[in-house]
Amino acid sequence: MHGGLKKYMLGSNRSRQAYHKETEMKAEGTYTVKKWEELGYQQMAPEKKMTKASVEYDLSGEIQGKASVEYLMFYSHSDPNDQHKSSASYVGLIYFDGTLSGKSGSFVLEDNGTFEGGEAKSALQIAKGSGTGQLEGIHGRGVYLANREGCHFELEYNLD
Repeated sequence: MHGGLKKYMLGSNRSRQAYHKETEMKAEGTYTVKKWEELGYQQMAPEKKMTKASVEYDLSGEIQGKASVEYLMFYSHSDPNDQHKSSASYVGLIYFDGTLSGKSGSFVLEDNGTFEGGEAKSALQIAKGSGTGQLEGIHGRGVYLANREGCHFELEYNLD
């Protein structure tokens, strides 16, 4: 009997998936780097180092506005003559302020990514409780990709 009550309260997986798909929204955009200030704070070997970067982005598309982020980066290989030949992993907190699919407000994204072969790839998670304005209650995830072809940003989110 207890298992039946639990199933009733949680609903079946099928109904939860259908509800999730109906309420989840998606937004895409592009971005440009407006500021990149990076300083080393730990040299580990001639080609290995740790740095901190303060970065600002302009976003356009279904995601419009400004984003500022503080990155902590570890370079497993750095090439001072050609940064595109470097390899790194990074974490950051991105503060976004603007509009998302026509709704204005702000929120924070947790960024976890890698830079390899001249391409940056990141997995993003919207920080719980960070939404303001019309974006209050936002939660979800996203990705971004930056390479020689451009910078693309995508979010899948819900607004409670």
